[in-house]
Amino acid sequence: MVRMSAEERRESIVRAASAEFARGGYHGTSTEAIARRVGVSQPYLFRLFPGKKAIFLAAAERCVADTIRMFTEASEGLEGEAALHAMAGAYTRTIAERPELLMMQMQMYLAVAAAEQEGDHEFGETVRAGWLRLWDVVHLALGADVGETTDFMAHGMLINCLAAMGFPAGHRVWEGLDPSALLRGAPEG
Repeated sequence: MVRMSAEERRESIVRAASAEFARGGYHGTSTEAIARRVGVSQPYLFRLFPGKKAIFLAAAERCVADTIRMFTEASEGLEGEAALHAMAGAYTRTIAERPELLMMQMQMYLAVAAAEQEGDHEFGETVRAGWLRLWDVVHLALGADVGETTDFMAHGMLINCLAAMGFPAGHRVWEGLDPSALLRGAPEG
């Protein structure tokens, strides 16, 4: 059996944590569940991460990085409306195929709101910094047009909410969205 390096093990923990946090949220996910999913002990988990918050923030960073990579790859060589359609289509396909990405995003926003209420601003600083990187990638792909970027991101948040609530593809709530942004892979309503 080949032994994993600490970095490989760290990566497997972030992947497992993303799935666990996506399902249970920050407060509803135990480090024990993450350790069990990876097949390590909790003490080993804490050798690689100083605590649960660090694990969550690493999973949040991964979620943002995956979304940025997806938008970058989808819009490569494209500009303006072509980039917009490519990114919208890639995103809706991705959240249909990998619903944990959508759920992790939603959990990130909830964790920020809850932490801010408790006076903890680290969640917010980290998640907002990632969101700004995402904004910048979209902004550049759309020709640095603030209105287009705002519309794209606003529609993305609407898509997140509709998909998270389980509105099936073909439901009337999707009718006002551009065809490239329509949910794919979901059951018809």
